[in-house]
Amino acid sequence: MENEIDPQAPVINVQVANADDCLVKVDEGGNYGCIHYKRRCKIRAPCCDEVFDCRHCHNEAKNSIDIDPLHRHDVPRHEVKKVICSVCDTEQDVQQNCINCGICMGNYFCQKCKFFDDDVSKNQYHCEKCGICRTGGEDNFFHCDKCGCCYSRSIKDTHVCVERAMHHDCPICFEFLFDTLKDLTILQCGHTMHLDCLKEMQQHHRYSCPVCSKSICDLSDVWEKLDHEVEVTPMPQTYRNKMVWILCNDCENISRVQFHIVGHKCDKCKSYNTRQIRGHPSSSSYTSSVSEEVVH
Repeated sequence: MENEIDPQAPVINVQVANADDCLVKVDEGGNYGCIHYKRRCKIRAPCCDEVFDCRHCHNEAKNSIDIDPLHRHDVPRHEVKKVICSVCDTEQDVQQNCINCGICMGNYFCQKCKFFDDDVSKNQYHCEKCGICRTGGEDNFFHCDKCGCCYSRSIKDTHVCVERAMHHDCPICFEFLFDTLKDLTILQCGHTMHLDCLKEMQQHHRYSCPVCSKSICDLSDVWEKLDHEVEVTPMPQTYRNKMVWILCNDCENISRVQFHIVGHKCDKCKSYNTRQIRGHPSSSSYTSSVSEEVVH
């Protein structure tokens, strides 16, 4: 998936200015900007009329634990009207070059995004449909109208569409995914989450989607090992004839199988990623609780 998502909002004309296009060059040591972006300007937040290096600096400050929960907020980035030149401290309307000293405040500049960034190696581009700027190069990504986000062209014909898949919080850390700065990954089921959260989940031996419970990778080797475990683990006489209804999380098939303490194998796709359910699937009492039937 793309090295996304580098924020900032919509721009009709995305300008990527080379350093040679700037009227003035200063600060060759790179001592400018903040931990989020290298740029030569600050923004005046329209919400609180305070000055910050970028919108992320504002959001981190205004959503910290020290702030009264009633007063926490994010900057409405599209409403930024004023920027302050970091070289001459001149406050002015949003534009790429300072009206006073002429310095280029960001080699990459989006007028509607109010977004400046000197590091053009990110290959920033603006997606009109997403309404924000992203990184990775426009030629390398496509916008999925159903998912509502830009994905790598390598998965254009294979990804599973989930409506507004990115317009949700990460199911692990609960950070909003659509404009996160962290790397994301798309699971086989189509749901999205932070790549680092997925890796941490796998470190804890969790291999199912936290949203829909489908397997996140090919677990056929694991299923074969469970087959062996079932074979060498005989059930006590009391349980040998007990039958249960199961729902497969992977293929969503419902089947009736013999109860076993190790696990229950789907009759259709042979997955052990299943759950027990109560009652016959055609009955009105069908729920996700555990139920058993004895075969006489």
